[in-house]
Amino acid sequence: MKYCYECGHKLILKECYNCGVLDGIFPYCTKCNEFRFPFFNSAVSMVIFNKDFSKTLLIKQYGRDFNILSAGYVNKGETLEEALVRELREELNLEVLSFKFNESKYFEKSNSLINNFIVQVASEEFTLNPEVDSARWYSLDEAKAAVYQNSLAEYFLYLAMTKL
Repeated sequence: MKYCYECGHKLILKECYNCGVLDGIFPYCTKCNEFRFPFFNSAVSMVIFNKDFSKTLLIKQYGRDFNILSAGYVNKGETLEEALVRELREELNLEVLSFKFNESKYFEKSNSLINNFIVQVASEEFTLNPEVDSARWYSLDEAKAAVYQNSLAEYFLYLAMTKL
């Protein structure tokens, strides 16, 4: 970030102290007299498993012909957990039985911190939302071959499978 998002003034780098302790060097607007901390989007993605963890659900969306994980952005005022439950209901009309944090990764293309979860759902029956083109349950072996190669989806899927 080179310019203030409030006034457009060129930012300088300045030491930021919190209770007398140096937090680091951050962009500072001399016109607004405010630090301008970097910001990015927060999103959740989910490795969705059926009740007995024998199958995982992959989706296709936005007209692309490859399988990915269900995901969505976190809304203002929403927790990661609330976003996870909301996204599963919105995209696939699925109810969460349990979930646990898997791992997070920064995704530069969308300037997003992707927070991935391992999710167990109550039923294999789903209903597609218009933003999801298709979805299908895969055995764990099938999913390894079916997920978009060299993607975050593949990374999170493999990591989740090691934690089962």
